[in-house]
Amino acid sequence: MYAPSAETQLDTHEVTNQPPPFAGVDAFTNDVALREALEREGGAWVAKKAGALGKLVGDPEVQALARQTNRHDPEHVPFDAFGRRLDHVEFHPAYHELSRLAYGNAVHSLAWTERRPGAHVARAALSYLWNQIENGVGCPVGMTYSAIPALRLDPEIAAKWEGPALSTEYDPRPLPISQKTGATIGMTLTEKQGGSDLRANATRAEPDGNGGWLLTGHKYFCSAPMCDLFFTLAATEKGLTCFIIPRSLPDGTRNRFFIQRLKDKCGNRSNASSEVEFNRTWAMRLGEEGGGIKAALLMTHHTRLDFAVASSGLMRLALSHALHHTSHRHAFQKFLIDQPLMTSVLADLALEWEAALALSMRIARAVDEEADSEEARLFERLMTPVAKYWVCKRAPAFVAETLECMGGVGYVEELPMARLYREAPLNGIWEGTGNVICLDIQRALQRAPGCDEVVLAELDQARGSEPRFDRFVDTLRNDLPELARDQARARELAERLACALQAALLLRHAPAAVSNTFCRTRLEGASGRHFGVLPMGTPTSAIVDRARNAA
Repeated sequence: MYAPSAETQLDTHEVTNQPPPFAGVDAFTNDVALREALEREGGAWVAKKAGALGKLVGDPEVQALARQTNRHDPEHVPFDAFGRRLDHVEFHPAYHELSRLAYGNAVHSLAWTERRPGAHVARAALSYLWNQIENGVGCPVGMTYSAIPALRLDPEIAAKWEGPALSTEYDPRPLPISQKTGATIGMTLTEKQGGSDLRANATRAEPDGNGGWLLTGHKYFCSAPMCDLFFTLAATEKGLTCFIIPRSLPDGTRNRFFIQRLKDKCGNRSNASSEVEFNRTWAMRLGEEGGGIKAALLMTHHTRLDFAVASSGLMRLALSHALHHTSHRHAFQKFLIDQPLMTSVLADLALEWEAALALSMRIARAVDEEADSEEARLFERLMTPVAKYWVCKRAPAFVAETLECMGGVGYVEELPMARLYREAPLNGIWEGTGNVICLDIQRALQRAPGCDEVVLAELDQARGSEPRFDRFVDTLRNDLPELARDQARARELAERLACALQAALLLRHAPAAVSNTFCRTRLEGASGRHFGVLPMGTPTSAIVDRARNAA
């Protein structure tokens, strides 16, 4: 925010009863729930780096960069002045500056470069904090993070691309990888006729005779089309296969990767989502021929976790703004935050946010442990799509409520709330809409024997502390076989698994004011259909005070 000069002040226009700018906030140091989650899940060693990133959330210059990059949309430049094909996207300088901050703070790479326990938990904390700064930049950052396991399917490809992908140097120049100081990685899987049904893809691949492949087809969604490398799917004689497409070829020319248009989207404006055409586009096969979906899922599984983390961060920023506003604005002889009805709304929102954060960070620990633990692998296989579905599904209503806490000023574009409102639905769409994700949860129960028992064993660790929770888990255990079979109940399955694990984590690790209220309102229906309808006797002030520490 810019402070007005003395000369511009009007005698009749003194501004009173408005909050100060949301500046100087330290989104890490003051976030007690995040710091506790890092401690218990094994990532507390990232505190210094997370602290530096947390300060950026409250930096007015960084906030201005986020506003600018969302006010000035990316521009498609298909040709130069003389008609030569460019297939270029120009970004506002603010986008590049934010990208330098994101990559420079290792938001994309820390999970793979820090070879110690808790690396994915630590990286999740960085992603959670980054998504309180700007979400569009988070798309290529998250895809680059998620690409590493898939790249490792081919040691030769990994040897060439992993180092640049993990570099903390942001290098947007359109050059061959051998000439760059860092690389970004994207993904383009979806086609018009198939959407989430990837087996309906019509793109074809044929060998080029020299070990490479030539792809022909159309991809309906390609986010961040200026990345250096893309994962995609195309059909060979043996079936759908995963390929990687470099944007620049080794001889310095640009690959035949044709941007048809940029999408005019509801939100996520800073991120250039596009349609692209392949016309004998050169590619390298990744993984087994015919095993494309399995290879692609190595990447999408990590992005699904990152969307749950990102939505938790988005919720935290929205709540922080609501707490900040209501802590400084009077109405009816009290600060808004002290008005009983507003306190109830904020307390209910705080419960939802802390539960989302706890769930996301617990799954990040399972990712850390899965290489050495079959139980962790099964836990992560089932609960990653559960978290992706539930946290991302809760975010839009959450942000709408926080915006309303601020009244009309929350709806204007100078503040980030309108941007967050448009942003909130997207994480529920990327990498599988709600129905697709819920069917994947059922698929996990049917095809990964033991994942249900691993999760139930985790829930049992919280038994005995809250009768509502014990009854909820008993009923869930009895209903799981039927819930796993009946497609019409797949959303119910996801919701019950998510709320059960959230409750278990809060009962074990959060104050009683938080955990007991969560069980009363989320497990036995003691709350209303909207945020702010809490049962009599709820310790709303204690819940708000815990969340308020970050505002």
